[in-house]
Amino acid sequence: MKKIIAPGMIVGVVTLVVGMVVSYLFMVFPSVAADYQNASVMRQWSDPLMSLFALYPFIQGIIFAWVWDKTKKLFSGKSIDRGINFGASVWLAAILPGMLVSYSSFPLSLLTIFSWTIDGFICSVISGLIFVKMNE
Repeated sequence: MKKIIAPGMIVGVVTLVVGMVVSYLFMVFPSVAADYQNASVMRQWSDPLMSLFALYPFIQGIIFAWVWDKTKKLFSGKSIDRGINFGASVWLAAILPGMLVSYSSFPLSLLTIFSWTIDGFICSVISGLIFVKMNE
């Protein structure tokens, strides 16, 4: 359990910060900012349920840590390659299909979905690199 909770929590902190930075960078585009401010699509930050939004990276980090623990033997090579390959695999299997569903289901701009897709890729790869580093 120690191999899953601690790395998952560290990944949660790092990806929460990275996700906030990536979102902030994409907010320079008017369509992205408009999507986030659209109350018919997104909850307002003043809604108490939005506090649960901060849990997402930690839950995802623990799940990714569990997946890493079960699959790490499948990734060979240099440490950096193992981390990148794990992150890219998770992104392809989970994040990319989720973004396709989001784009087809919600009235959001393609740029907003693209920003989430990029954020998912960056955070997945960072997660893989952290797991490799903590497992050496």
